[in-house]
Amino acid sequence: MGKGKKYLEVSKLVEKSKLYTKEEAVELVKKTTITKFDSSVELAMRLNLDTKKADQQLRGATVLPNGTGKVKRVLVLAKGPAATAAKEAGADYVGDNDYLEKIEKENWFDFDVMIATPDMMPALGKLGKVLGPKGLMPNPKTGTVTMDTANAVNDVKKGRVEYRTDSYGNLHVLIGKTSFTDEMLVENIKAFVSLIIKTKPSVVKGEYVKNISIASTMGPGIKIDPKSFDN
Repeated sequence: MGKGKKYLEVSKLVEKSKLYTKEEAVELVKKTTITKFDSSVELAMRLNLDTKKADQQLRGATVLPNGTGKVKRVLVLAKGPAATAAKEAGADYVGDNDYLEKIEKENWFDFDVMIATPDMMPALGKLGKVLGPKGLMPNPKTGTVTMDTANAVNDVKKGRVEYRTDSYGNLHVLIGKTSFTDEMLVENIKAFVSLIIKTKPSVVKGEYVKNISIASTMGPGIKIDPKSFDN
């Protein structure tokens, strides 16, 4: 399958070698969307990191100022008050071993995020093989292993994104929809990029951010000038 006619048409609007300001890039990402549905906008960053070294792997989660436009279904594994709090905060599914069994026996995955209290982690361990590859294993670093289930559920529902560098030092994250206003997208991009710049490992010498780009679902990539974030 070659790239379609529509794609070729819109990619003419993007100068390959040009670095755009974040504002120009957001305007362009809307002009270059080719899907009939409300397209997602993804941000990619290439960082100068040696990810073989543990102190140069970035992983975490943040709540974007304007959310992602995608409502996530949340499963919380907890007992007692932590379970009650999760229900009250609007979790889609709350339980403990019953849900672990459902995942194991029925291969059930009707949720996008799993949050667990620390006491549930040993029981969860045996599901690591199925949850790990799907990116669903709760982790303290991303705030999904916690006693404060209400806060964790609220964050996910507000538009929390998880990020993690791959072995080449690349990060990919959903930063909204093409139906967002330009201001909303720019704000989300700014918040995410500043966070990554703030969490720069102290061992990194020289240029840290090599490349920043955004693209809509199936649309062409648009490069953003890292200097666009200095103000």
